[in-house]
Parts: sequence; structure tokens; C-alpha cells
Amino acid sequence: MHNDLTRGGWPGDALGVKRHLVLFDDECPLCTFQMRLLTWLDWFNVLAAVPISDPRAQAVAPQLTREQLLEAIHCVTADGRIHRGARCIRFLGMRLPLLAPVALVLWIPGVIQVAEVVYQWVSRNRHWLSRIFGCKGACALLPERHHKNDS
Repeated sequence: MHNDLTRGGWPGDALGVKRHLVLFDDECPLCTFQMRLLTWLDWFNVLAAVPISDPRAQAVAPQLTREQLLEAIHCVTADGRIHRGARCIRFLGMRLPLLAPVALVLWIPGVIQVAEVVYQWVSRNRHWLSRIFGCKGACALLPERHHKNDS
């Protein structure tokens, strides 16, 4: 990924198109697996993954504490809005064709509230779930995807 922040730019806008930045816990195997899956589903190169261990994560979302970043996946949109947890998945899903059905279900009244409760439970138990589902091994099976304009 380009380090455009050091030059005053937005990560991923080398082609003049700002991508949505997805901030994720790169020390969590389940989170890393989720992010790898999202990048493989990103056919139109609309998102850029930024691990929270990367200093750019704090630079693009200075209002978020490290604790908040560890609690949930966050998406900083190209226009600066921030979506977290299930709302982040809903936002991204509307931009990734294979996730559009999931995103549409999350727009049904009341569903997002239930999804947030489920997301919070998964987030609190993500390290345990990683061990149960063997996410580290799954991550080895799903290689990292690099877009042409990533470095």
C-alpha cells in the first residue's frame, strides 16, 4: 500500500481515486482472515486494508483510541466518515458484489441492532474463536491479495 499519508495524501489514492480504509486488528487471526477475505472480494479495488499496528491507522482516525480500534473493525470512508462493527460490514457489503445480499439484509429495520450484538460477542471472543476455528491455518490457505496500485 502506498504511504501517501507521509506526503499529505490518503492511502490508496495514487490513481486519483480515494479508497475506503478498513482498520483491523492484525494480531488477531480471525480479524486477519476476515480482512484477507474482504480483499479477495474487493473486485473493484474500493478498499484498502490498514492494520491497527500501522501508524497510519491512528493518522487517518485520530479520534479513535487504540482500545476502540481493538474492539471492532472500522472503515474510514473516502469522505472521512467512520463505520464500525456490523455497520462497517454493511457499508463494505454494499460495495463488494458478493456481499451485497448480506448488506441488504442488514438494512432491514432492526437487523443491524441484532447484528451489532452478535458482532460485539464475536469481537469479545475473537481470540478464543480463532483457536476453535483454526484461523491461523486458514490464513495460510488464503494468501494475501495485492492490488496493482498497492506497494
